[in-house]
Amino acid sequence: MRKYEIMYIIRPTVLEDDRKVLIEELNTIFTSRGAEVTNVNEWGTKDLAYEIEKHKKGYYVVLDVLSNDEARIEFDRVVVRIKESIIRYLILKNER
Repeated sequence: MRKYEIMYIIRPTVLEDDRKVLIEELNTIFTSRGAEVTNVNEWGTKDLAYEIEKHKKGYYVVLDVLSNDEARIEFDRVVVRIKESIIRYLILKNER
């Protein structure tokens, strides 16, 4: 298991209830595969550095995760191919 820091940006047009469900679904990807989500930090709606898909704002979420490769790969697959509400994401290996 490795430590990862994951940041993703949700479209600003997603309603609050749907956003909460989406965040929980993404967390479940890890927990259902034996990984542990140690911290969920919702930064809220922020201005983007540049326009992404005609959006100037996005809802930022940062996760600290202790994960195996299976859970990380599944998260990557779901965010890229299935969840259209995510406009950007980044997975960083945390060596600290």
